[in-house]
Formats: sequence, structure tokens, C-alpha cells
Amino acid sequence: MKYLHTMVRVNDLDASIDFYTKLGLREVRRHDIEAGRFTLVFMAAPGDEDAQIELTYNWDPENLSGGRNFGHLAYRVDDIYALCQSLMDAGVTINRPPRDGHMAFVRSPDNISVELLQKDGSLPPAEPWASMPNTGEW
Repeated sequence: MKYLHTMVRVNDLDASIDFYTKLGLREVRRHDIEAGRFTLVFMAAPGDEDAQIELTYNWDPENLSGGRNFGHLAYRVDDIYALCQSLMDAGVTINRPPRDGHMAFVRSPDNISVELLQKDGSLPPAEPWASMPNTGEW
């Protein structure tokens, strides 16, 4: 058995691609399925193309509530503080800051939680993260 991908339905394909690109993922392939009226975009972290997220965009408007989405995605990162700062600088809200130097949560434009976990344990607690409050839900 081998992990292939995780599918997430999205309302705005361009906004979602922009968000996951800010996380460090890149588009690896795309399929426009005219007969089914949907587009599939597969994204992965460079060097880890086997672990993909499939963004499914239905061309006809659809109300995507929590029941059609799922819990969260999780990515191991080299420097959680640097990534969170980069995301904040790009306008992404850090819903659960990495106060412990180990874990943070952000949300995609479609309200999918993305967990960021520090590679090889935890970094020493540092400001502004150590005293930063949660924002919204994660």
C-alpha cells in the first residue's frame, strides 16, 4: 500500500492554488474534465511529489460546508517560525501560532485546516510566537 493523495474540494481554484503555493507546494499536474464539469489540480512539496493534495474544483457553484471537507492536512516543515512569518507576510492568518516551537495551524481559502509540524522535534520557544494568541478556529 502506498499513499497517493488527499482530496479537498475548493470554491475558488486560483485562491486555493495561491494559498498552497505560499505554503511551499507546487502544481504537479492538472486535469480539466469537461464532461464532469470539474478540474483537478494536484500539488506537492518539492522533493516529496508522492504526497499530494488534490484540489477538486466543481465548475458549478456548490456550498462546501464542513461535512464536504475534512479535518486537516499536515506537513512537516524545516523551520516553523520562518514559514509562519512568511505566511503572515503574505497575508495568511496564523490561527494557532507555534508557541511551543513545534505546531501551528492555518486555514485555506476554503477553511481547510493545515497543520504545520516542526521537523525533528521543537524549536526553542521564541517571540512573537510564544505569546501570540489563537485567532479564530483551527
